[in-house]
Amino acid sequence: MLKAGIITVSDKGSLGLRTDTSGPKIKELLWKIGCEVVDYVIIPDEREIISQEIIRMCEKDLHMVFTTGGTGFSKRDVTPEATTDVVERLIPGIPEAMRMKSLQITPKAMLSRGIAGIRGNTIIINLPGSEKAVKEHLEVILPVLKHGVEILRGESFECGNG
Repeated sequence: MLKAGIITVSDKGSLGLRTDTSGPKIKELLWKIGCEVVDYVIIPDEREIISQEIIRMCEKDLHMVFTTGGTGFSKRDVTPEATTDVVERLIPGIPEAMRMKSLQITPKAMLSRGIAGIRGNTIIINLPGSEKAVKEHLEVILPVLKHGVEILRGESFECGNG
């Protein structure tokens, strides 16, 4: 079974002033593909805290870590920068595919700054903070993530088949 962590990045959420709906939506959608969420936190929009949480989850040898929130243009939106601080390799195709799909729904999709990358044996993916956008983005990438994990961990070697 795949294991994942979720980091909700929200100043208001971390203070209990806003209910997180995007983190639970990620958990629900991951469960449908046989992925167990074993770690879930809500933290403020602080670059160092975000980076530390990503590292902490990667050190637990999770297959995937999803962040939600902090990918927009606000001065407090620093999730992509915090992620860049800790990834070893980027996965540009994941955010490209998510934005392409979202552009079919709204031109505002081009304003999303989320990235994806690898740290050790863990795939890290930035998702928007909206429950609706999380669902739209995950519908695009979930069908290929298990295969990506298998390739990363040396459990599969063929990407050209299907």
